[in-house]
Amino acid sequence: MNPTILESYIEKVYGYAVNHTYSREEADELAQEILFTAIRELPGLREESRFEPWLWGVANNVTRGFRRKLGKQRAMYSYDTLENLPCEEEYFDGQEEIYDSLRTKIAMLSRIYRDIIVLYYYDGLSTKTISEKLNIPEGTVRWRLTEARRKLKKECTDMKETALRPVKMWLDIYGTGNYDGKNVPFPSVYINDALSQNILYHCYEQPNSVEELAKICGVPAYYIEERIENLLKRAAVIEASRGKYQTDFIIWSDKYGIYFEENAEKVLMPMMEKLLKALGGIAEEAAAIDFYKAEKGEADLFYLYGAMAFSYVSRHYCRLPWPEIPKNYDGYEWRYTGGVETGRHPRKGISTQHSANLGSRGGCNHTVYNGVSGMGLRMMMYDNYINVCEDILCGGSTKDTDSAAGAIQDGYIVKRQDGSLFVTVPFFTKEQKEEFDAIADRYFAPLMPEYSEAVDRFLSGYKKLFPKHLSDDADRMCRNVFLGFYEVIIEYAQRVEAIPMPSQDCCCDVLVQFMIQNKS
Repeated sequence: MNPTILESYIEKVYGYAVNHTYSREEADELAQEILFTAIRELPGLREESRFEPWLWGVANNVTRGFRRKLGKQRAMYSYDTLENLPCEEEYFDGQEEIYDSLRTKIAMLSRIYRDIIVLYYYDGLSTKTISEKLNIPEGTVRWRLTEARRKLKKECTDMKETALRPVKMWLDIYGTGNYDGKNVPFPSVYINDALSQNILYHCYEQPNSVEELAKICGVPAYYIEERIENLLKRAAVIEASRGKYQTDFIIWSDKYGIYFEENAEKVLMPMMEKLLKALGGIAEEAAAIDFYKAEKGEADLFYLYGAMAFSYVSRHYCRLPWPEIPKNYDGYEWRYTGGVETGRHPRKGISTQHSANLGSRGGCNHTVYNGVSGMGLRMMMYDNYINVCEDILCGGSTKDTDSAAGAIQDGYIVKRQDGSLFVTVPFFTKEQKEEFDAIADRYFAPLMPEYSEAVDRFLSGYKKLFPKHLSDDADRMCRNVFLGFYEVIIEYAQRVEAIPMPSQDCCCDVLVQFMIQNKS
């Protein structure tokens, strides 16, 4: 039989592959395998009238083998803002049939057009990058993009402004886990593709079905189904009701920052001078403690003292609930968080990261306070870096030259001209930290009733901004405000020039000994 008969079935085979896979890449590969197998086995078919059922039999057999192979591959790798976005009513108001047609049109576009639409609008690639990825001239990409939009524009003139204007979101986690972003990726990596971001965004305030998401996002339902399956597996969405999915973590938007702008400083103003006076007293007394100051000036240390003091009172005086974080799918206790903030209305708050060398010696903790106005961003250390810093601070040198080299590269240690190693992070012994905590308690304890009342007034409206099904996450974020108001106080003090600005590139972090090492 003449193999050219297969040419008229190429589009049907590709459609079959699309319906039996979960991504464009998988559909491409499966379609190629089906066609290759059919060409190879076609000489064995004697009756042309039997061609079509024979072809789909080949397709079914190839698909079974393809799925087995794909399952093994997946198992090997399984370990591990938008402005003025129309709300859902604006998407569907009187246009249900148009958007049904749009989704169908996109699904039925020839592959060359559909791939370019998805690469351009959802993956955010330039026409030049697409030309390199598809190995075709950039002019051809532009022409195909224009042609694809022309075909679709007959059905939906608003495409660029709605379905094909994807949201861009940052994703992260909070909680505990053994991730370093290098050898062990953070869980957010596995849900960070552009289409998943848009699904998560549109399912945040209310649940949506696969069909509804296909309309909103302007891509075929089979793409949505693949992402939903992965988002369920990765504990990023829940099935709120039968066939309806909702994002299971907080996505920050400008509405939270606007609430901070309108209310945070206002609730603190009646006691602002008392808070600044307390911070000044803490700084003055803390300076007399003989801890390792890493050659930092008093102006820079003022910010560290304040962060440490607010961290202390947050632990000892905050009565707000902190619901326990349940274990996630990988056995660690963490939750996702994401954001589509524009940057025009930043939330105020302090991001606190802790790491300790519990995996080795278990005697020292590194704490980083990010988000303090005017201070640089610092990543937390891991076991080996903490160990070498402790070696240098307590013994003057370290034998772990490889880890020391890494710590030098990341800025935790500086190698001086005489060859000595200088730790750039302040260090408190256990006794010195206890002395500091006593100072912080003496100055802040009398202010805590009034401060707690101010926080409660702020939170009475703040918590209402979060979706009801995320009440535990909302409680945790509300508790963070108790410490995070330190940033509001600092910004006010800088604005009225009550305190000096920190030096350029200064970071707000500290090493604290929490266990006396046995030197014998």
